[in-house]
Amino acid sequence: MTQVLSPCSGRVIAMADVPDPVFAEEMVGPGVAIEPSVDPDGGPTTVVSPIAGKVLKVLPHAFVVLGDGVGVLVHLGINTVRLEGEGFEVLATQGAEVAAGDPMITWDPSALPASAGGQDVSPVVPVVLMDGVKGSVTSDAIGGSVAAGDLLFATP
Repeated sequence: MTQVLSPCSGRVIAMADVPDPVFAEEMVGPGVAIEPSVDPDGGPTTVVSPIAGKVLKVLPHAFVVLGDGVGVLVHLGINTVRLEGEGFEVLATQGAEVAAGDPMITWDPSALPASAGGQDVSPVVPVVLMDGVKGSVTSDAIGGSVAAGDLLFATP
C-alpha cells in the first residue's frame, strides 16, 4: 500500500466533479482532485511530489512519478496543455529519483486565463492513480481542505 500525499494545498473534490470528462469518468485512472488554494498576495505556488519514486514524465502542466510499482499522475489544471508551458516552471528532472514532498513545478493557478485555444481552463488539479481500477480510490479528505504533504488517499 502506498500513501499518496497532496501535491498542493486546497479543497479536495471527487474525481467525478472534475470539469473534464476524461478525468471525471476515470478514463485515465481513479483518484481525487484539488481545487488549489490561491495565495491572497498572489504569486506562484510550488507543487510537490505525492509519492517517492522516479520521475517518469515531467511536462510544464503535468508529471508522473512511479514508486513501488504505483504510478501517480498530477495534472495542473484542465486544458492547461493549451498554454504551451506559459506560466509554469519545471523544477524536477525526468528520470530523477524524488522523495514525497520534493518540489516538482511552480505555477500560479490564480493567473490562468479563462480559456485557451477555444477551451475553458480550470485550475483543478487531478491526482490520478495510473492503471488503477475504476472506483478503487476512496478518500476521507473529499470535501475538506488539505495542505501540501497531507494524506490524500492510500492505494488499494
